[in-house]
Amino acid sequence: MKKLILLIGITIQLNAIAQNRVNITPEPAMTKINQGVFVLTNQTVIINDSKTENSKKYLADYLLKFYKIDLFTSNEKSKKGNTIEFQLDDTYGNINQYELSITDKKITIKGNAEGIFNGVQTLIQLIPINQKDLQIQALDINDAPRFSYRGMHLDVGRHFFTVDFIKKYIDFLALYKFNTLHWHLTEDQGWRIEIKKYPLLTQTGSCRDQTLSGSYGSGLYDGIKYCGYYTQGQIKDIVQYAEARYINIIPEIEMPGHSMAALSSYPFLGCTKGPYKVMETWGVSDDVLCAGNDSSFTFLENVLDEVMQLFPSKLIHIGGDECPKERWQHCALCQKRMKENNLKNEHELQSYFISRIEKYLNSKGRNIIGWDEILEGGLAPNATVMSWRGEEGGIAAAKSHHNAIMTPGTPVYFDHAQSKNEDSLTIGGYNSLKMVYDFEPVPNILSNEEAKYILGGQANMWTEYMDNEKKVEYMLFPRMSALAEVLWSPKSIRNWAHFETKIPGIFEKYDFWNINFSRAYYDIQPTITTDEYKGIKWNLTSNYPDGAIYVNSQNSKVETEYNSPIPVSSTGKYKAIIKNKKGEYLGSWMTQEFHINKASGRKIEIVNPPSNSYAVGGIITLVDGIQNTKGMSKSSQFLGFSGTDLNVTIDLGEIVSIDSVKLHAFEQNVSWIYRPSQVSIFESKNGVVYELSAVLSEPEGKSNLIYKMTKPSKSRFLKIVAQNFGNIPSGMPGAGNKAWLFADEIEVF
Repeated sequence: MKKLILLIGITIQLNAIAQNRVNITPEPAMTKINQGVFVLTNQTVIINDSKTENSKKYLADYLLKFYKIDLFTSNEKSKKGNTIEFQLDDTYGNINQYELSITDKKITIKGNAEGIFNGVQTLIQLIPINQKDLQIQALDINDAPRFSYRGMHLDVGRHFFTVDFIKKYIDFLALYKFNTLHWHLTEDQGWRIEIKKYPLLTQTGSCRDQTLSGSYGSGLYDGIKYCGYYTQGQIKDIVQYAEARYINIIPEIEMPGHSMAALSSYPFLGCTKGPYKVMETWGVSDDVLCAGNDSSFTFLENVLDEVMQLFPSKLIHIGGDECPKERWQHCALCQKRMKENNLKNEHELQSYFISRIEKYLNSKGRNIIGWDEILEGGLAPNATVMSWRGEEGGIAAAKSHHNAIMTPGTPVYFDHAQSKNEDSLTIGGYNSLKMVYDFEPVPNILSNEEAKYILGGQANMWTEYMDNEKKVEYMLFPRMSALAEVLWSPKSIRNWAHFETKIPGIFEKYDFWNINFSRAYYDIQPTITTDEYKGIKWNLTSNYPDGAIYVNSQNSKVETEYNSPIPVSSTGKYKAIIKNKKGEYLGSWMTQEFHINKASGRKIEIVNPPSNSYAVGGIITLVDGIQNTKGMSKSSQFLGFSGTDLNVTIDLGEIVSIDSVKLHAFEQNVSWIYRPSQVSIFESKNGVVYELSAVLSEPEGKSNLIYKMTKPSKSRFLKIVAQNFGNIPSGMPGAGNKAWLFADEIEVF
């Protein structure tokens, strides 16, 4: 009865909330629904002045493009009614704040110029898309954003996109009230911005001979030369286009790492002097800009001078991430620089590098922003930190009174898959729509005073596996809608259940706008549950309206409707699909292959929890009967441990005969993922006294590793300890950092 009362209470609460809500994303701070409708026609008049011309033009262009409505414009108030009036008011405390009032005769948007533009975006979402008469609900909205920084990122180094698409991307940002585009312009795989003082950057650095065509480490290449860059004229055009939409573009020029395109163009910038080559695959290169060579700083200062002429942004992104120190350790000039400046190690040398660039930009009236590695060694007070390796960088920045932007890999790296049944190649990982919506940019650990330094958040769009515009759109939507609400709407009114009610309408708008998007929200969502000693069950859910799930177990020809979790007791393939009421298939079959063994679904305990970034399935991942087959380091089937050991105990439920024990692991050194130093397997009959059964150091396989113990015995408890590789030594990818240990499945036969 208590559960029923609770559900009724939640339903009443959601209905009350929904009474004054309409399908607008992001959700406005305050909405009041009134009686009546405003009818939008070709006779509607826009009243504005020169300071709101951007908003007028944007709205007029939108209505002409999507509704064939060509509005009248006027600088004087109409006496006939049926008007849209922009009332400029510069007294608002928040430059993004606006008030929107709709009656049966008039639409009024009040605010300063930027606020009015945001009000236009809300109005656009209120216009119906499937009505002959465009009737807009009468209402009052008073709205302002929660965060001052609302960003989206786009990497054009890995794959290049046209000027028209960059403008389209900017329009996406405008629709959802984002105000910042972080434009990643240089990379190991391509230099994309024209620098007149250094023409080889685009003549040489903008091209690579070929591109990896398969998953990382596959060794498959397309054999096709790949080039592309933006002229300074094109960049000026794009910046102007963004400014008309009140969007600031922050350019990123990577340094000192991720610079192979620059080194290939001007080899004297490197420690070894080359020869260098624009990278054809992804990952991190040991070759970086020489920190001991003054020519490196002269080069960067000249580049940044031209960048600052093109971009008015107060913030200039200088990268600063993933910089191996191998070349510096063996470079006479770098070692000399360290000695002259009393630097203890190469990490302090990187701090010297960043600080020197920071001082130069400060002298030009600009401030730096960089990935959270720039925290190492100290920063000037006006530097901004972009926290990507979880929350830690942002927390450290805020506690040190540095501004921070929160952009953790989980959940706002939009290059990660958004479905566990992803239908296209991604870099791996799993960031679902709900995970994005549940993202909270302000960590709970911060005090109210410290929280003020969290300016907002951003999602990152890395394009290693996005070689066309439609794929970018697919990875962007609908997750961008969820993030928009996280960054704009008051925390107190954010509600996932209500957001779900808006999803059908959001999808309709995507179709109307001809946007390619993922419908993963409607996918069958599989999860695994265990009942300790009773094995595993396959649980299936879907948000698809008016659809039913049908399953086909172990290649049976019979399809049965899914009603309850399916016990999985034997190895085989299990398939599921959605059908509508007519019995028609919706989408494609989802297939899951299980490898059942004596450990599947058994009770498991862990000593060191995995990293939050690689713990999607929890520790059950190790005994869920599902094995990684993608060969990708960030697959959701792996648990990842940064610098710590895998140490688990499995209770098989009773004493059983054991012939062999297998641990599945992964190795990809270029991503700092190293095989365990050794794997130790212990056995026990009572769970108290354990005996060492095997120490394994040589696995089977190349990247997907299997550590196998073959030793007949009888036991109930197994303890598996995989020793982390530890700190990565000099000469290896990620030198000086903690190694990652990735583990997948434990099998017992």
